[in-house]
Amino acid sequence: MKVILAGFLFAAITLPIDVDKLKADLSDMERDALALELYLQDKQDHEDYCPQISWDQPSLNTYKETLRSHLPEGCK
Repeated sequence: MKVILAGFLFAAITLPIDVDKLKADLSDMERDALALELYLQDKQDHEDYCPQISWDQPSLNTYKETLRSHLPEGCK
């Protein structure tokens, strides 16, 4: 039984996941929600971890296009 579980876990971990494809499969509402979450998280992380670094946060539209963090280099 442990061998089967270990094999299943190993297979799940090693399967390639195409993140770009997952991003492309999001609905507009899901994409907007994820972008807003990233935007707000970056704003909070900048205040918490690197307020001494000058940073102009990109617009929410930039987050919607890229779906990634835009914190400045060396922050967090």
